[in-house]
Amino acid sequence: MTPEMELMLKGYGMTTAQILYRMPDHKNLLQTYIWQHYDLAPDFPEMKTFLKFWQEKLDGPLHSVRYVHRKLIAANEWRALKGEFIIH
Repeated sequence: MTPEMELMLKGYGMTTAQILYRMPDHKNLLQTYIWQHYDLAPDFPEMKTFLKFWQEKLDGPLHSVRYVHRKLIAANEWRALKGEFIIH
């Protein structure tokens, strides 16, 4: 099983964040950065860790963050099936 599938079965979903930040040398200009990662709603620990890293290590100050989250699969939607397809 892939690591992504394991995360989805644990309740993780895909979080996409649109981050607007100010250019370090031109404070009046905004730049966009798109971030995607598997994360847990409603606390979003992965996104919070990334934003903390941004604020501590990168020069471009954050202006705003907009995000969406979508659970791709839930544990109750997953079921094991037995079967096979015989081709030719």
